[in-house]
Amino acid sequence: MSEQNPLLTPSTLPYQLPDFAAIEIDHFRPAFAAALAEHDAEITTILNSGEATWSNTVEALESAGQTLNRVAGVFFNLQGTDSTEEFDAIAAEIVPQLSAHSDRIYQNPELYARLKAVTPPADEESQRLLDHLRRAFRRRGADLDGAGKARLSELNQRLSVLSEDFGRNLLADTRELAVGFADPTALEGLSQGRIDAAADYARTTGVDGWVLPLELPTVQSVQANLANADTRAQLYETSQRRGAKSNLPVLLETVQLRAERAQLLGYATHADYVIEEETAGTAAAARDLLFDLAPAAAANATGEHKLLTEAANAASAEVAAADWPYWESKVRQRDFDLDTDELRKYFPLDRVLVDGVFHAAQRLYGITVEPRDELRGHAEGVRVWEVKEADGTGIGLLLTDYFGRPTKRGGAWMSSFVDQSHLLGTKPVVINVMGLTRPADGSQPLLSIDEVTTLFHEFGHALHGLLSEVRYPSFSGTSVPRDYVEFPSQINENWAFDPAVVRNYARHVETGEVIPQELLDAVAAAQQFGQGFATSEYLAAAIIDLAWHSLNPSQVAAVGEDLAAVEAFEEQALKDAGLVVEDLAPRYRSTYFNHIFAGGYSAGYYSYLWAEALDADGFDWFTESGAAGEDATEVAVRHAGQRFRELVLSRGASRDFTGAFEELRGRAKDVGPLLRRRGLAGAA
Repeated sequence: MSEQNPLLTPSTLPYQLPDFAAIEIDHFRPAFAAALAEHDAEITTILNSGEATWSNTVEALESAGQTLNRVAGVFFNLQGTDSTEEFDAIAAEIVPQLSAHSDRIYQNPELYARLKAVTPPADEESQRLLDHLRRAFRRRGADLDGAGKARLSELNQRLSVLSEDFGRNLLADTRELAVGFADPTALEGLSQGRIDAAADYARTTGVDGWVLPLELPTVQSVQANLANADTRAQLYETSQRRGAKSNLPVLLETVQLRAERAQLLGYATHADYVIEEETAGTAAAARDLLFDLAPAAAANATGEHKLLTEAANAASAEVAAADWPYWESKVRQRDFDLDTDELRKYFPLDRVLVDGVFHAAQRLYGITVEPRDELRGHAEGVRVWEVKEADGTGIGLLLTDYFGRPTKRGGAWMSSFVDQSHLLGTKPVVINVMGLTRPADGSQPLLSIDEVTTLFHEFGHALHGLLSEVRYPSFSGTSVPRDYVEFPSQINENWAFDPAVVRNYARHVETGEVIPQELLDAVAAAQQFGQGFATSEYLAAAIIDLAWHSLNPSQVAAVGEDLAAVEAFEEQALKDAGLVVEDLAPRYRSTYFNHIFAGGYSAGYYSYLWAEALDADGFDWFTESGAAGEDATEVAVRHAGQRFRELVLSRGASRDFTGAFEELRGRAKDVGPLLRRRGLAGAA
């Protein structure tokens, strides 16, 4: 069986890169069945291994399930990037099985007793691991009675199904609602390359004319350029229809069952359950951060809206909700002399990636990223890169999957196929995914400022996985709290426009001219403008997330079951926080809020802002160390990069997060840099 199924044995390719050419869809069902049986047998061996020791219990538990991890890693990565009916059908079968399997392990009283009896070695990582495992077993129901365990398992299995349903429904709606146009004049304002890509996308999906696929957020990026107000309105309104029917019952049942599960485990709400494990510590702390900033963000956004309205009125136009991005771009161009279409010509994808993202990592961490074109990715356009130390020692592999496909879910993310672990002797294989529009003529896509930033952001996650140096797989790379995992990724964004980095990659695609300083100054100034909108739409989504997950079961039932009730709930949550801005919608509304209903960020969407406080303060440390800015020296850059690598990137969850930051910064976190960056310095 294992000889016929490439998923059941470690790949012989470098770093155990999955042999995608050999893997077929029919391999997954038997592979999951065999891997689940193998993991059950490994748990039985642990239980029958005599008196509990560190080696035969904790390290054996950490070593178990490698085949299951491999099969699941390949399957769920492929399903996320190419979700077909076949993949979805397998997921519908296997996800509840995986949930039940996990519950059997965490609710096993004999295994729990062994963890309680064992004594850890003296090192910090081992002691943290034992605390982590004991807490995980408790939080997964190990202390419940038989009836409680049975109900918890039912809840977990149902919630796993609902998560899959939500994501699948959203992807289906996103495909179906992609906005088509019979006349290209409706796309006036877009570049010819973008219009050609819309025609190419239409052909790909078997539609006549031009089609604009929908992106994950409410506001679509092309709204900033579309000159036709009706087109902007159609795109904006269609975006908000996603999931309105298909996901409405899914999200309501999800919130209800999460609330019940939290109370079963002894927590008042799902938010209390989730945030106990985050660096914020309590739901109240996360709520305070959001509510403290909301009124000031709303005031800033209202001021921006007034400026946009004045500009539109001067052009005999009006500003509706769909028009905000368009008139913001016009004011930005007017006040900062910033032509966003012209700016894109300095940011062709490969140059940004190689001479920007990879170059910054080499300066900071001494690593190199080299193409391995002989190695195959999982889809057309996916590239494989090898990451090496300065002396040539291999660190791991990076896969880049940057182009959108009709079968790829929206958004951008990092994931892994293989996690680093000294115990298992494995080195990392990670992937960065985006949904860029592929130019119809095969040329390099020209990136917006947001897309450049996203490229750096996702590689920050990749660095967290690639530079991991831990013993235990539970602590590897990005296996850290949600409100800490964004710290390395967000701090990596800062290098996108660091002088030494941006001048190395930002060259005009036609002339080869290095981006002029005046344009960089305009970019920096323009990035401050629009922070009211950006902060408010983000806060709105985070507040809605926390509001849903701060309900107890009876409060969920009182919300109501129709779309109007859900919209009223959202509006009241924003009103309670002091975040009501004319013509501004949340970044995600509940019915298409993939992060919290299908993406693992439930009660945790606030984490981006929490991590940004670490990022803003942490990047000030880079600047103060002489590693960033015009006066940075190569020696200072390498010294600071090495320290950040040692204290943050390499440690995963193997040490205390707050302690790591305070050792880096020399003091506790200060939110002042975040407030200044967001234009909210008077908010606290």
